Amino acid sequence: MFDVFKINTLQAIVVNYAVALSFGFLNSDVSLAVSEIPNQPWFFGAFCLGVLFISVFNVMGLTAQKNGLSVASVAGKMSVVIPIIVGIIAYKESAGIVKLIGILLALVAVYLSSAKSDSSPVKFKNLLLPLLLFFGSGCIDAGLKFVETNYVANNEVPMFLATIFGCAFILGSLFVLVQVINKKLKFHWKNVLGGIALGIPNYYSMEFLIKALQTKGLDSSTLFTINNVSIVILTTVFALLFFKERLIRKNWIGIGLAIVSILLVASA
Repeated sequence: MFDVFKINTLQAIVVNYAVALSFGFLNSDVSLAVSEIPNQPWFFGAFCLGVLFISVFNVMGLTAQKNGLSVASVAGKMSVVIPIIVGIIAYKESAGIVKLIGILLALVAVYLSSAKSDSSPVKFKNLLLPLLLFFGSGCIDAGLKFVETNYVANNEVPMFLATIFGCAFILGSLFVLVQVINKKLKFHWKNVLGGIALGIPNYYSMEFLIKALQTKGLDSSTLFTINNVSIVILTTVFALLFFKERLIRKNWIGIGLAIVSILLVASA
Protein backbone atom coordinates (compact mmCIF):
# COMPACT_ATOMS: atom_id res chain seq x y z
CA MET A 1 0.00 0.00 0.00
CA PHE A 2 2.94 2.36 0.65
CA ASP A 3 3.96 1.91 -2.98
CA VAL A 4 0.40 2.55 -4.21
CA PHE A 5 0.08 5.80 -2.23
CA LYS A 6 3.73 6.81 -2.84
CA ILE A 7 4.54 6.87 0.87
CA ASN A 8 8.19 7.22 1.90
CA THR A 9 8.86 3.84 3.49
CA LEU A 10 11.67 4.91 5.83
CA GLN A 11 9.73 7.87 7.25
CA ALA A 12 6.62 5.74 7.71
CA ILE A 13 8.62 2.96 9.38
CA VAL A 14 10.13 5.42 11.88
CA VAL A 15 6.66 6.81 12.70
CA ASN A 16 5.40 3.23 12.96
CA TYR A 17 7.99 2.48 15.65
CA ALA A 18 7.00 5.62 17.57
CA VAL A 19 3.33 4.52 17.46
CA ALA A 20 4.20 0.97 18.54
CA LEU A 21 6.35 2.39 21.34
CA SER A 22 3.38 4.46 22.56
CA PHE A 23 1.03 1.48 22.51
CA GLY A 24 3.55 -0.52 24.51
CA PHE A 25 3.55 2.09 27.27
CA LEU A 26 -0.24 2.48 27.18
CA ASN A 27 -0.84 -1.28 27.47
CA SER A 28 1.73 -1.89 30.17
CA ASP A 29 0.55 -2.83 33.66
CA VAL A 30 4.10 -2.34 34.91
CA SER A 31 4.99 1.24 35.80
CA LEU A 32 8.64 2.01 35.10
CA ALA A 33 10.48 5.29 34.78
CA VAL A 34 12.55 5.60 31.61
CA SER A 35 15.69 5.66 33.79
CA GLU A 36 14.72 2.26 35.25
CA ILE A 37 14.33 0.46 31.93
CA PRO A 38 18.10 -0.12 31.35
CA ASN A 39 18.20 -1.95 34.70
CA GLN A 40 15.65 -4.58 33.60
CA PRO A 41 17.00 -8.10 32.89
CA TRP A 42 15.50 -8.05 29.39
CA PHE A 43 16.86 -4.62 28.38
CA PHE A 44 19.99 -5.81 26.55
CA GLY A 45 17.95 -8.33 24.56
CA ALA A 46 15.35 -5.68 23.72
CA PHE A 47 18.10 -3.29 22.62
CA CYS A 48 19.66 -5.92 20.31
CA LEU A 49 16.25 -6.79 18.86
CA GLY A 50 15.49 -3.10 18.25
CA VAL A 51 18.75 -2.74 16.32
CA LEU A 52 17.90 -5.90 14.34
CA PHE A 53 14.37 -4.63 13.56
CA ILE A 54 15.48 -1.48 11.77
CA SER A 55 18.66 -3.03 10.32
CA VAL A 56 16.90 -6.05 8.81
CA PHE A 57 14.26 -3.75 7.37
CA ASN A 58 16.93 -1.78 5.53
CA VAL A 59 18.68 -4.97 4.38
CA MET A 60 15.32 -6.19 3.07
CA GLY A 61 14.93 -3.00 1.04
CA LEU A 62 18.46 -3.26 -0.39
CA THR A 63 17.94 -6.94 -1.24
CA ALA A 64 14.69 -6.16 -3.07
CA GLN A 65 16.39 -3.35 -5.02
CA LYS A 66 19.58 -5.20 -5.96
CA ASN A 67 18.42 -8.84 -6.17
CA GLY A 68 14.72 -8.56 -6.82
CA LEU A 69 11.60 -8.74 -4.66
CA SER A 70 11.25 -12.51 -5.07
CA VAL A 71 14.76 -13.10 -3.70
CA ALA A 72 14.06 -10.81 -0.73
CA SER A 73 10.77 -12.61 -0.08
CA VAL A 74 12.32 -16.09 -0.20
CA ALA A 75 15.34 -15.12 1.94
CA GLY A 76 13.21 -13.43 4.59
CA LYS A 77 10.49 -16.05 4.93
CA MET A 78 12.68 -19.16 4.67
CA SER A 79 14.61 -17.84 7.69
CA VAL A 80 11.91 -19.59 9.73
CA VAL A 81 14.24 -22.60 9.65
CA ILE A 82 16.54 -20.84 12.19
CA PRO A 83 14.05 -20.51 15.10
CA ILE A 84 12.71 -23.98 14.26
CA ILE A 85 16.18 -25.55 14.61
CA VAL A 86 16.88 -23.51 17.77
CA GLY A 87 13.57 -24.63 19.27
CA ILE A 88 14.20 -28.30 18.58
CA ILE A 89 17.84 -28.31 19.74
CA ALA A 90 17.92 -25.73 22.55
CA TYR A 91 14.47 -26.24 24.03
CA LYS A 92 14.09 -29.98 23.31
CA GLU A 93 10.87 -29.43 21.42
CA SER A 94 9.17 -32.36 19.73
CA ALA A 95 10.42 -33.31 16.28
CA GLY A 96 8.33 -36.23 15.05
CA ILE A 97 8.33 -37.40 11.44
CA VAL A 98 4.97 -35.75 10.70
CA LYS A 99 6.19 -32.41 12.05
CA LEU A 100 9.48 -32.60 10.13
CA ILE A 101 7.60 -33.37 6.90
CA GLY A 102 5.34 -30.38 7.59
CA ILE A 103 8.34 -28.09 8.15
CA LEU A 104 10.01 -29.26 4.92
CA LEU A 105 6.76 -28.72 3.01
CA ALA A 106 6.53 -25.24 4.55
CA LEU A 107 9.97 -24.31 3.18
CA VAL A 108 9.02 -25.59 -0.28
CA ALA A 109 5.71 -23.70 -0.03
CA VAL A 110 7.48 -20.43 0.80
CA TYR A 111 9.81 -20.84 -2.17
CA LEU A 112 7.02 -21.65 -4.64
CA SER A 113 4.70 -18.92 -3.33
CA SER A 114 7.45 -16.33 -3.85
CA ALA A 115 8.34 -17.45 -7.40
CA LYS A 116 7.67 -14.96 -10.19
CA SER A 117 8.23 -17.21 -13.20
CA ASP A 118 7.12 -20.74 -14.04
CA SER A 119 10.18 -21.35 -16.18
CA SER A 120 13.10 -19.85 -14.24
CA PRO A 121 14.08 -20.45 -10.61
CA VAL A 122 14.92 -17.71 -8.14
CA LYS A 123 18.53 -16.70 -8.81
CA PHE A 124 20.77 -15.57 -5.96
CA LYS A 125 23.12 -13.45 -8.04
CA ASN A 126 24.57 -11.70 -5.02
CA LEU A 127 24.64 -13.92 -1.95
CA LEU A 128 25.74 -11.34 0.64
CA LEU A 129 22.50 -9.37 1.02
CA PRO A 130 20.15 -12.40 0.84
CA LEU A 131 22.27 -14.22 3.41
CA LEU A 132 22.27 -11.19 5.72
CA LEU A 133 18.49 -10.99 5.37
CA PHE A 134 18.11 -14.73 5.98
CA PHE A 135 20.19 -14.75 9.16
CA GLY A 136 18.88 -11.38 10.39
CA SER A 137 15.22 -12.40 10.09
CA GLY A 138 15.93 -15.76 11.68
CA CYS A 139 17.84 -14.16 14.55
CA ILE A 140 14.89 -11.84 15.29
CA ASP A 141 12.52 -14.80 15.73
CA ALA A 142 15.05 -16.89 17.65
CA GLY A 143 16.04 -13.87 19.79
CA LEU A 144 12.43 -13.12 20.68
CA LYS A 145 11.98 -16.71 21.86
CA PHE A 146 15.22 -16.67 23.90
CA VAL A 147 14.62 -13.35 25.68
CA GLU A 148 10.92 -14.09 26.27
CA THR A 149 11.71 -17.52 27.73
CA ASN A 150 14.49 -16.43 30.04
CA TYR A 151 13.81 -12.84 31.07
CA VAL A 152 10.28 -11.56 30.32
CA ALA A 153 7.41 -12.12 32.75
CA ASN A 154 3.85 -12.26 31.39
CA ASN A 155 2.96 -8.81 32.72
CA GLU A 156 6.14 -7.26 31.28
CA VAL A 157 5.42 -8.02 27.60
CA PRO A 158 4.08 -4.53 26.66
CA MET A 159 7.02 -2.75 28.34
CA PHE A 160 9.47 -5.18 26.74
CA LEU A 161 7.96 -4.48 23.30
CA ALA A 162 7.91 -0.74 23.94
CA THR A 163 11.65 -0.89 24.60
CA ILE A 164 12.31 -2.86 21.39
CA PHE A 165 10.29 -0.40 19.31
CA GLY A 166 11.86 2.53 21.16
CA CYS A 167 15.38 1.39 20.28
CA ALA A 168 14.32 0.84 16.66
CA PHE A 169 12.73 4.31 16.62
CA ILE A 170 15.92 5.99 17.89
CA LEU A 171 18.10 4.22 15.32
CA GLY A 172 15.58 4.89 12.54
CA SER A 173 15.49 8.57 13.51
CA LEU A 174 19.25 8.69 12.98
CA PHE A 175 18.74 7.41 9.43
CA VAL A 176 16.16 10.15 8.84
CA LEU A 177 18.54 12.73 10.34
CA VAL A 178 21.17 11.70 7.80
CA GLN A 179 18.61 12.34 5.04
CA VAL A 180 17.88 15.78 6.52
CA ILE A 181 21.58 16.66 6.61
CA ASN A 182 21.97 15.48 3.01
CA LYS A 183 18.83 17.43 2.06
CA LYS A 184 17.19 14.27 0.70
CA LEU A 185 14.17 14.42 3.02
CA LYS A 186 10.82 15.62 1.73
CA PHE A 187 8.21 15.60 4.47
CA HIS A 188 4.59 14.68 3.68
CA TRP A 189 1.77 14.10 6.14
CA LYS A 190 0.78 10.94 4.29
CA ASN A 191 4.03 9.37 5.54
CA VAL A 192 2.89 9.99 9.11
CA LEU A 193 -0.55 8.54 8.38
CA GLY A 194 1.07 5.51 6.78
CA GLY A 195 3.25 5.02 9.84
CA ILE A 196 0.24 5.20 12.17
CA ALA A 197 -1.67 2.69 10.03
CA LEU A 198 1.30 0.31 10.19
CA GLY A 199 2.27 0.90 13.83
CA ILE A 200 -0.98 -0.27 15.45
CA PRO A 201 -1.14 -3.76 13.84
CA ASN A 202 2.65 -4.00 14.12
CA TYR A 203 2.51 -3.63 17.90
CA TYR A 204 -0.39 -6.02 18.45
CA SER A 205 0.96 -8.68 16.08
CA MET A 206 4.18 -8.71 18.12
CA GLU A 207 2.29 -8.81 21.44
CA PHE A 208 0.14 -11.73 20.27
CA LEU A 209 3.23 -13.54 18.95
CA ILE A 210 5.02 -13.27 22.30
CA LYS A 211 1.90 -14.29 24.23
CA ALA A 212 1.60 -17.29 21.90
CA LEU A 213 5.24 -18.15 22.69
CA GLN A 214 4.31 -18.06 26.40
CA THR A 215 1.45 -20.52 25.87
CA LYS A 216 2.18 -23.83 27.56
CA GLY A 217 2.16 -26.85 25.28
CA LEU A 218 2.77 -24.82 22.10
CA ASP A 219 6.26 -25.40 20.67
CA SER A 220 7.98 -22.39 19.14
CA SER A 221 8.92 -24.52 16.11
CA THR A 222 5.21 -25.18 15.53
CA LEU A 223 4.26 -21.54 16.14
CA PHE A 224 6.88 -20.00 13.83
CA THR A 225 6.06 -22.47 11.05
CA ILE A 226 2.32 -21.72 11.24
CA ASN A 227 2.98 -17.97 11.57
CA ASN A 228 5.36 -17.63 8.62
CA VAL A 229 3.43 -19.92 6.29
CA SER A 230 0.19 -18.13 7.16
CA ILE A 231 1.87 -14.84 6.23
CA VAL A 232 2.81 -16.31 2.85
CA ILE A 233 -0.77 -17.48 2.24
CA LEU A 234 -2.43 -14.25 3.34
CA THR A 235 -0.07 -11.90 1.49
CA THR A 236 -0.55 -13.97 -1.66
CA VAL A 237 -4.33 -13.82 -1.29
CA PHE A 238 -4.20 -10.05 -0.63
CA ALA A 239 -2.02 -9.59 -3.71
CA LEU A 240 -4.61 -11.50 -5.73
CA LEU A 241 -7.70 -9.74 -4.36
CA PHE A 242 -6.58 -6.16 -3.75
CA PHE A 243 -3.60 -5.59 -6.05
CA LYS A 244 -4.82 -7.73 -8.96
CA GLU A 245 -1.54 -9.61 -9.18
CA ARG A 246 -1.56 -12.69 -11.39
CA LEU A 247 -0.61 -15.94 -9.70
CA ILE A 248 1.39 -18.47 -11.68
CA ARG A 249 1.17 -22.25 -11.35
CA LYS A 250 4.05 -22.39 -8.84
CA ASN A 251 2.20 -19.94 -6.57
CA TRP A 252 -0.96 -22.05 -6.50
CA ILE A 253 1.07 -25.19 -5.76
CA GLY A 254 2.88 -23.26 -3.01
CA ILE A 255 -0.42 -22.18 -1.42
CA GLY A 256 -1.68 -25.75 -1.47
CA LEU A 257 1.52 -27.06 0.13
CA ALA A 258 1.40 -24.27 2.70
CA ILE A 259 -2.07 -25.32 3.84
CA VAL A 260 -0.99 -28.97 4.04
CA SER A 261 2.16 -28.00 6.01
CA ILE A 262 0.11 -26.03 8.56
CA LEU A 263 -2.23 -28.97 9.07
CA LEU A 264 0.69 -31.37 9.54
CA VAL A 265 2.67 -29.15 11.93
CA ALA A 266 -0.40 -28.18 13.97
CA SER A 267 -1.51 -31.80 14.37
CA ALA A 268 1.97 -33.15 15.26
